[in-house]
Amino acid sequence: MKVDGVFSGGGVKALAFAGAYEVLEENGYTFARVAGTSAGAIMASLIAAGYSSQDLQSLLKTISLEDLIDVPVPERFFPFSKWLLLYYRMGLYKGNRLEKIIEGWLENKGVRTFSDIPKGTLKVVCSDLTLGRMIVVPDDLKPVYGIDPATFSVAKAVRMSAGLPYFFMPVKLHGKKGKSIIIDGGVLSNFPIWIWDNGKGARKRPILGMQLSDPPDKLPERKIRNAIQMFHALFKTMKQAHDARYISPSTSKDVIFIPVNEVNTTEFQMTNEQEERLLQIGRTQAEMFLKRWSR
Repeated sequence: MKVDGVFSGGGVKALAFAGAYEVLEENGYTFARVAGTSAGAIMASLIAAGYSSQDLQSLLKTISLEDLIDVPVPERFFPFSKWLLLYYRMGLYKGNRLEKIIEGWLENKGVRTFSDIPKGTLKVVCSDLTLGRMIVVPDDLKPVYGIDPATFSVAKAVRMSAGLPYFFMPVKLHGKKGKSIIIDGGVLSNFPIWIWDNGKGARKRPILGMQLSDPPDKLPERKIRNAIQMFHALFKTMKQAHDARYISPSTSKDVIFIPVNEVNTTEFQMTNEQEERLLQIGRTQAEMFLKRWSR
């Protein structure tokens, strides 16, 4: 059975998606169209390129912190300088290695630009801080930036969507109105479940979402004791507030909620036990979901 999929952001916790995807495959489900934000955009792009759940598990397990960190030249000689230069660069690491990794994975399936995948089958959510708006790639490339989607790198789009603020430097995209600063799509929509909704209540096929969190009505309370904790709580609240508008009780029935609170978003150096734990959580939640899903 074909469905349209949507994947939330969540950093390394996205490994749980591969576990859930495995269960869906075993039960005869395939994705006709996919969309995602941040880590969810990585997942969506790889599925659109033709990767299976087993392929994804193998790929995602290979990522380490060292693979992703591309340290700018000045820091190699003056390590302390990264905190001084953060003010100007707006991120600790360039993110080029992340893009190259994704680029290599996609090229193994013959995917380089959006012309290499069926039109309309992949949508990636980003945040344009300069224009103050959400961007859906490839849909907004031509009207907003004057860029032909057929020539735009899928890996670049995913890299933009996964530009975790302050961890990775923002991507600078040149368009009709000059240079735009593009960062993690999760800032404006961490779970774009709305993306396949045509606004008329009619669906082309069933929509199935995967979100790395508890359901909206069961989110845990946050303990805030200092300014840093307040900043994290503020950021998470901003991300959840937008998406909460679109996750109504009727929409929630189409979402596999995967709570993985014991793993941090940037905890790239996980043990084999932690990796298997994430995969198993995804499998378990997907199995529970399919037992009650009415489509």
